[in-house]
Amino acid sequence: MALKGAAIWVCARTSCSDLGASDLGSRNSGSAFSLRYDLEKFRKWECCSLAVLAQRAITPVEDEKPHVSGVESSGAIEPTQGNESRGFHKDLNLLPKPLSANGLSSSPSDGSKVRVAYQGLPGAYSEAAALKAYPKSETVPCDQFEEAFKAVELWLVDKAVLPIENSVGGSIHRNYDLLLRHRLHIVGEVQMQVIHCLLGLPGVRKEELKSVLSHPMALAQCDMMLSNLGVVRINAEDTAGAAQMVASTGTRDTGAIASARAAEIYGLDILAEKIQDDDDNITRFLILAREPIIPGNDRPYKTSIVFTLEEGPGVLFKALSVFALRGISLSKIESRPQKQRPLRVVDDYNEGSAKYFDYLFFIDFEASMAEPRAQYALGHLQQEFSRFLRVLGSYPIDTVL
Repeated sequence: MALKGAAIWVCARTSCSDLGASDLGSRNSGSAFSLRYDLEKFRKWECCSLAVLAQRAITPVEDEKPHVSGVESSGAIEPTQGNESRGFHKDLNLLPKPLSANGLSSSPSDGSKVRVAYQGLPGAYSEAAALKAYPKSETVPCDQFEEAFKAVELWLVDKAVLPIENSVGGSIHRNYDLLLRHRLHIVGEVQMQVIHCLLGLPGVRKEELKSVLSHPMALAQCDMMLSNLGVVRINAEDTAGAAQMVASTGTRDTGAIASARAAEIYGLDILAEKIQDDDDNITRFLILAREPIIPGNDRPYKTSIVFTLEEGPGVLFKALSVFALRGISLSKIESRPQKQRPLRVVDDYNEGSAKYFDYLFFIDFEASMAEPRAQYALGHLQQEFSRFLRVLGSYPIDTVL
């Protein structure tokens, strides 16, 4: 089941201003860091907040519910197609061709199974994440992140699985920007342990390598091993693309850093396994869809939002306090400068006017939008502190690696 809808927060400023909800700071002359809350008035304020959710049930796609178990941390993934060859693809043109900006006009499949878009080529870590979420899916490679967003919007695929952050490399800012640009919904997440392997042509020893290709982040995550080998590092679009390049060119002194599945697909030997500097190398992926899911409270949920703030001293602190007041934990906060209006002009009594960056704040908090406390928190945030607020998704937390 899925729904279409939006939360509508109803709370007149005139009726709430005298309840003390707009000022979380102390009105007394005591400590500048003390807080004064009138709990009785605060409860009255919450009564002013109303969430109206318009929903429309649709027939779920087969295997639509994400499946996050059954994949071992070694990274071994079952082939997408049951009859797929486990050996070297002599004709690399037989592999799925990635969708590009010029190829998004093609018609979708007959819908017999879930089609999941990912960025990269077959053998990419994003493909492994897609297969972890939907083991029976048909995976669709895309050239760029935005092509995966567009493929979902144009009904070419049912879902997209894209990375959002890595425990070593940090956030993938490009996908934060695309979340705001497109109107897709987060319906789940996948956490994958990244296990890098050094790949080469059959019969080649790692000591023979003079250069290694891979994605810049993968090269950085394997810095110690590459330094010991003394090889030249060459950037590639993605890890699977690096493996394909080594296989297609047949250059014996060139290797690639990619997954074990990429070695299997492109007929390469694994010269060394687990070559990353940090063993605990985890990437979190988001599952995106055209329709939001109906949030529940039967298991741990996470809600992702993006908002901007009104001007004023301590406004970010006050905005975050709406979650702390209701016992809601924040699991992530990310800020991105607004591209359309990056600078905010603020009066400075000493210097005249000053210009500062104006930010968008992305927050993940551990609560379901089915819970009243989450609805009240967002109503409070929107009414008192935010100029813009959008719920990106309320979805189950993935706890399986």
